[in-house]
Parts: sequence; structure tokens; C-alpha cells
Amino acid sequence: MLENTPTQSTMTELLGQPLFAVWQELCSAIDEKYDMERLWNTGGKNWVYEYKYRRGGKTLCSLYAKKNSLGFMIIFGKDERVKFEEIRETLSDPVCRQYDEATTYRDGKWVMFEPTDTYEFDDYMKLLAIKRKPNRK
Repeated sequence: MLENTPTQSTMTELLGQPLFAVWQELCSAIDEKYDMERLWNTGGKNWVYEYKYRRGGKTLCSLYAKKNSLGFMIIFGKDERVKFEEIRETLSDPVCRQYDEATTYRDGKWVMFEPTDTYEFDDYMKLLAIKRKPNRK
């Protein structure tokens, strides 16, 4: 756990204004549909920060930040990968490509997206719905 949550200015400085705007939009889109616990953490060896959405000990997704770079990760378990295939034709090519190229570990397929704009947010919301039905009306 992080002792100090990064401020907006820290995040703007780290990501740059355009990406910080994408970060904020993505968080808003998730917050609009999901009532989740939100946890800040260090980003491990590849990222500066991790911002995780979870509930009941289960992670929905995580956002990552480092200098001029934003990551959005969803881990798909076995059953969730089946559901992905069921909606694949409704998703954009870049999203499917990212999914196909992701490594599958024994605990799931770890898919890291690196959004630079808001184009694929609709797809991201479809992917999150595979993991968990939205719980906000």
C-alpha cells in the first residue's frame, strides 16, 4: 500500500496532461458503472503507480502510470476467456489483437492495454462486464 496517494499535479506531471485526461475519463467511466474499493500501490518494477479496482477480494482491473505512459490491465480467468470469445466480434481489432498477444499464465490471461485516447472505452466496459456485472444503476 502507498503511504501517500499521488496528487492530481503529481499524476499530471508523470503522465502528461493528455494522458492524465484519459486516466481521469477511464476512472470516471469505471466509477459510473461500478461501486468498488480503490487501492493505490507502487507499480512494481515497470510502473510508478498502480490503481486497483476491487471488491470482495477480487480485482476488477488495474490502472498503471509511469512517465508519459498509462496502462490498463484486466486479467481474464478461464471462464472469462470463454465469454471473451463470445463477444469478440463486437470488439475493435486493436482490442482483440492486444488480447490475443497477451500472455496466459496459470491464473489467467493478463491483458495490458495502453490507452492514449478514449476510443476504446466502450470495449473496455464490455470487457469489465465479463469480469463483473456493473453494480451501479
